[in-house]
Amino acid sequence: MPVIASAAMSAAAIEKLRRLCLVLPEAEEHETWGDPTFRIRGRIFAMAKRGDGRISVWCKAAPGAQDMLIGADPDRFFVPPYVGAKGWIGMRLDRRPDWREVAGLVRRSYSLIAPKTLGRLVTS
Repeated sequence: MPVIASAAMSAAAIEKLRRLCLVLPEAEEHETWGDPTFRIRGRIFAMAKRGDGRISVWCKAAPGAQDMLIGADPDRFFVPPYVGAKGWIGMRLDRRPDWREVAGLVRRSYSLIAPKTLGRLVTS
C-alpha cells in the first residue's frame, strides 16, 4: 500500500530538497506545474512532485543509472512520466529517504544539465 504524504511531511521534504538544490552554483527555484522545480540557467535539473499523493524528486540520471537504480530498489525508484524516456529517474521521498543519496542524485543531475564550467564545480 502506498504511503500518502501528509502536508507536514511533504513540506519538510520539499524544504530539505530545496536546501540541497539551492546551494549549487547559480541554482534557482521556479514553480512549474504546481510544484517547485530547480534550474540552472533556465534548465531544470530537479523537480519535486506531489501529484500522486506521494512526494518524490525527479532528476536527470547518467546513462544506465535509471535501470540500475530501479532494478536495485523498485519501491524507491521509478521511471517518471514524460521525462523518464529521456533518462530521468524518480525517487520517492515519502519513505524516510537517505538524504545523502538524494543529494548525490541532485548533484549528478545538476552536473549533467549545467554548462560544463559550472558542472565541474560540483562533485557527486
